Amino acid sequence: MKKAIKFAPVAALAVLLSTLTFVAPANAAAACTPATLKTITAKTLTIATGQPAYSPWVLDDKPESGKGFEAAVAYAVAKKLGYTNAQVKWVRTSFDSAIAPGPKTFDFNIQQYSITADRAKVVDFSTSYYKSNQAIVTFKGSKLDGVKSIADVKSKKATIGAAVSSTSLDAVEKVLGVKPQVFNDNAAAVTALKNKQIDGLVVDLPTAFYLSAVEVPNGVIAGQFANVDKADKGAGLLLAKNSPITSCVTKALEAVRSSGELAKITTKWLTASAGAPLLK
Repeated sequence: MKKAIKFAPVAALAVLLSTLTFVAPANAAAACTPATLKTITAKTLTIATGQPAYSPWVLDDKPESGKGFEAAVAYAVAKKLGYTNAQVKWVRTSFDSAIAPGPKTFDFNIQQYSITADRAKVVDFSTSYYKSNQAIVTFKGSKLDGVKSIADVKSKKATIGAAVSSTSLDAVEKVLGVKPQVFNDNAAAVTALKNKQIDGLVVDLPTAFYLSAVEVPNGVIAGQFANVDKADKGAGLLLAKNSPITSCVTKALEAVRSSGELAKITTKWLTASAGAPLLK
């Protein structure tokens, strides 16, 4: 997923979370404790996020509260590693500086970093904690405001836009089964939505949060639905290249997933409280 904005990103939603398999070394359990992990500061887990960090990823720009999707995921991983909340330290980074080659000021960074082969040449990633859905941005009082299902969307005979050659365009056609109005880019599509020339615009969910809150007058997210882009590996926790704790962090994340906690966190922060209902 391409970062259209710098936020500092569903179980019907759980199926969208990455299911990559991680095989830990035989001695991983013994090594993955605050006493033995080679973190930047002994017995402290330093976690980074954006400056500022935005809702619904982090509420009120306060990751230490544990409120918001990524803040909650971070603390869940920390707990699996054996850290108390008091042993977690938060630092801030820009999106680009954190992903650049070289030493890091954090043990891991959670800031909606898409896992890509090029990035993996200079940083480490855990497995994915989040794969972005697609979402319909609309405005209050539109044909799409208040829809409850994909069938409901179809029945409205609304005009839905998407950018050319985008994952969103594929999703409109393949998931919604609607013939979209195609734009040269998202900027042109947003302008059309603001002018009410179209009833809704399909973009990835992180972009939808931004557009509905900032760009589109009286903007709302009509709903989110499955991402059909098989090439999208999702967002992972970012670590320094060859970090000594990558395997332990990944193992902890997988434990959060297998326990069902990741799906609950996703549902809580990216559906219920975020105003982005899941359309099926």
